[in-house]
Amino acid sequence: MPPTAADYDSLVRRLRELEDKEALRALMIQGWRALDQKDWQTWIECWADDAVLEFGPWEKTNGKDAIRATVEAAESPYPSMQHHILNMHFDIDGDRATGIGYMWFVAVTEAGKAASASPYSMGGPYDWEFSRGPNGWLLTRQRLGVRWTQGEDTLKAFE
Repeated sequence: MPPTAADYDSLVRRLRELEDKEALRALMIQGWRALDQKDWQTWIECWADDAVLEFGPWEKTNGKDAIRATVEAAESPYPSMQHHILNMHFDIDGDRATGIGYMWFVAVTEAGKAASASPYSMGGPYDWEFSRGPNGWLLTRQRLGVRWTQGEDTLKAFE
């Protein structure tokens, strides 16, 4: 039996969902790789103007400019860092999406001591909200909880 119009419509919907999920995954990977490189501009371009950041030890941060200022001030002193985003899952609902994942953050706290110093690390769950605009998907809300830490954060950025 040849495919019907309904079959093609279903295929188009499923393909669009897969493309949207891949676009969200790419947005997060691009942004958090930029964060590790301290490319604050590329990272903040992943956020909507009225975005909200909720992070365990910090108060709620409203707006793209405030989010950038808060994160840049906290993370720029680290000589080196890596943000790992694990087990990402996204649900699409038209031009809105939600997502979950896990964070594993590792940072060197003293310059020149990468090989001999124990790095500081922490992990916890991410909860995201996104919206699609004329230029693609943007992060509108991020909630991040800290469930564990290891080592000493001598820079005290996450207290």
